This record gives sequence, C-alpha cells and structure tokens, in this order.
Amino acid sequence: MSTVVLEPLAPPAPAPATPAGQPRRWLGLFAILAATIMNLLDTTVVNVGAPAIQASLGGSFTSLQWIAASYTLALAVGLLTGGRLGDMFGRRRVLLVGVVGFVSASLLCAVAWSPESLIAARVVQGLFAAVMVPQGFGLIRDLFPPREIGKAFGTFGPIIGFSTILGPVVAGALIDADLFGTGWRMVFAINLPLGIFALLAGRAALPAAPASRARTRLDVTGAVTAAVGMVLLVFPLVQGRELGWPLWTFAMMVASVPVFGAFAVRQLRRTRAGSGRHPLVELSVFTRRSYTSGVLFVVVFFGAIAGFSLAVGMFLQLVLGYSPMKASLTMAAWAVGAFLGSGFGSTMMHRLGRRILHIGLALMLVGIGVLYPVFQLEGVGTRELLAPLLVYGVGMGMIFVPLFDIIMGEVRDHEVGSASGILESLQQLGAALGIAILGTVFFSHVDVGVERVTLIAFGLTAATFAVGFLLPKKARR
Repeated sequence: MSTVVLEPLAPPAPAPATPAGQPRRWLGLFAILAATIMNLLDTTVVNVGAPAIQASLGGSFTSLQWIAASYTLALAVGLLTGGRLGDMFGRRRVLLVGVVGFVSASLLCAVAWSPESLIAARVVQGLFAAVMVPQGFGLIRDLFPPREIGKAFGTFGPIIGFSTILGPVVAGALIDADLFGTGWRMVFAINLPLGIFALLAGRAALPAAPASRARTRLDVTGAVTAAVGMVLLVFPLVQGRELGWPLWTFAMMVASVPVFGAFAVRQLRRTRAGSGRHPLVELSVFTRRSYTSGVLFVVVFFGAIAGFSLAVGMFLQLVLGYSPMKASLTMAAWAVGAFLGSGFGSTMMHRLGRRILHIGLALMLVGIGVLYPVFQLEGVGTRELLAPLLVYGVGMGMIFVPLFDIIMGEVRDHEVGSASGILESLQQLGAALGIAILGTVFFSHVDVGVERVTLIAFGLTAATFAVGFLLPKKARR
C-alpha cells in the first residue's frame, strides 16, 4: 500500500513568495514530487521484492515482515515530530536534509548483507521519510500564489497516482532484469537519481523561509515515549509466531498500555505549561466522538489494506510462482482502480460527504468477497484476479482523498494541525499492525494463508463500514 502525508503537522509559516509566486516554482514542485515518489516506492517495494530478497539474503518469513513493518513503524514514530522540524528550522532546509538521509539509507538498503542490516537501513529510511515528506504541502503553499495553488495541487495528484501504478511495475521489471547482477538491490538504488534531482532542484527553486526556533520546543521525550509504546505493541506481534508465543510477548503488549498512558499525561502537562512547550498531540481532539471514531477507522482501514496487500503479493509469488514482474502487473489492476477511485472521491467528497466512504467500502467488500472463492480455484491465474482487484482498488481510492477531511469535519481550527498529524502517524501505525497481524496469519500456513487473510480483511472492512456512521456527515472545507 502506498501512502502520502496529507497535511503538514502545523500551519505553514507565511509564504515569502511575491504575488506572482516564486520564479522557479514549477521546478520546485517537481523537486517535492521526486521526494514524495521515493517514499511511495519504498512503501510498497517489499510486496514485490520480498521473495527475491529472501533468496539472496536468507532469513525467515518473520524477517520479511520486519523489512516491510520496520519502515512504516519508523515513519509513524517520526511523523509526530517531522512536520514540526520544518516550522523550527525552515521547510526547505529540513526537506533537503531528509532527502540526503533518505538516499543514504536507500544505498545502505541496496548493499545490505543480511536481513538484519536491511531492516536497520529500512528504519533509518522511515525516519528520514518522516522528516522529508511532511514539508511538501507547506512548501507548495510557499511556492505558488493563491490563483495557482489549485493548479499545483491538481498536478500533484495525478502524478502521484501514476507513480502508485508504475512504481511496483518498475520495481518488478528491475528485479527481473537483474541489471549487472543487482537483482532486488536496484529497487533501492533507483532512489539515487531521484534523490539527486530532488536535492539539486530543491536547492535551486525552493524558498528558504526563515526558521522560528523560538516559537516551538521539540518534545523529544514525548516522541521517544510514543516510539517505545509502538515498539512494545508491534514487536511481539511480528516475532511471536516464530518464537512460539512465549509469555514475554504478551507481557510486552500489555506494557504498551501504560507507556501510551504516560505519553498522554506528558502531552496534557505540556498543553497546560504553555511557554512554547507545544504538545505533539492536542488531546482535546479526542473529546469528540467523531474524531475518536475516525482514529479507529484509520487504524483498522489501513491495517487491513497493508496486511491484505502483503498477503496477495506473497501469494502470487510464493504459491502461484509468479515472477516479480508478473506479480506487479497483476497487482497493477489494484493500483489502477485506486487511481480511478481517487479521482471520483476528490470531485464528489463535498457533494456526498460521509456517503462517499460507504460507497467505497461497499465496493471493497464486493471485490474482496469475489476474491475469496477465486483464491480457492484450481489453477487460478491473472485473468480471474484482475476484475475483483480492480473493483477493490476503486473502492479504496474513493476513500483515500476525502477520509481525513471528513474525520476532521468537527475539529476546531486551532486543532487541525495536531489532529491531522495524529491521523498521519496512526495511518502508518495501522499499516505496521496490519503487516504484523495479517502477515503472521499468512506465513503461519502459506498454502491457505491468503484465504484466511481475505476473510479477516473482509471482517475488518465491514467493521470500518459500521464505524463510518459515527464520522461527521460533511467533509471539512
């Protein structure tokens, strides 16, 4: 599953642009796009490259789960502070630092010599992605005058959509081509030319807004506390199957509860303290049932998508014996559907409001309901999978664009930055949990794993359909 950070964590600083906008604003936009595309590529790479990585480096199925989950977990942790760094030190500077760190980590992934070294490099990748990606939308507002903002974002969406479609296909082609004997390593090395372009174009075209260190003090302790809580929750879910579920795995999951409680207490104290001690999370947003329901929706929805996507990708290669290229082309129907659905969702979100979510979820249930018996067919192939994957993708895409705007429909203006930041972080945490839980179900019985995961994903999607009735009826404008 590909993900995009939808809003900056805090309101952007006043744009330094003249009424005519920055003179190289379109070059700056493409620098931001290059950075965003790198994140999209590395979110989905494991679904295509995991069997080739395992054949090259060895390791267990649990290692494959960690190669996927480590990135999204690190991204979830980093997003709590990533957007605020742009406010403190300037969005241009932070974006460029993020690009350099992300590309460096990508090269470490490309030369990994063991599953453990690759997992460690993926963690670094995720942390720098959390620094890099949240700066994009604020920089677009700095680059373009009001009359061109709509055009800029209108360009952003389709390019990201096409990247979502072409990314896994390009990854599959690179693995199959095995250029210079690199195999799967080229999937990570491809970030080098993208990163160099983003760095050079960004230095030349992005506005250097002034830093504002005095306004905000970064809550490092709070971020570390949140990270510990997330690791305590996700780690045993991934490792438990391989280790036979010893008692300490359950103890870790239970221990995550008081750690998250300590995080909440710290945020409350910082809110009361004031004097620049801004909390990472404005807890007041959780007093609204609609927003709390939206948090539950996000975790379950993105968890189901991430886990189901991993299972389908592994099924195509490990069970059906597809090559990475054939598997990526088959799953491209899913991405094409998401692209088409996102276009419909973006144009109809204000007219249909919350109903757009239920229409999308209904299509997802139809698609996944058809996939379950298809997975049980003898000799199932690409032809039988394309239509239900397309329908599932259309429904999913219809939800992506309006979801956060609908969830925040009743959030007060001063809470928007924190509320969107929480959702972005929990989106990634949900994905990590989905990979951990549904991945464990799949790898426990690979031959029938995709059928079990499909049933669970159907149930989770049905649960989000019910939770959707608790969300605001109209999207926030």
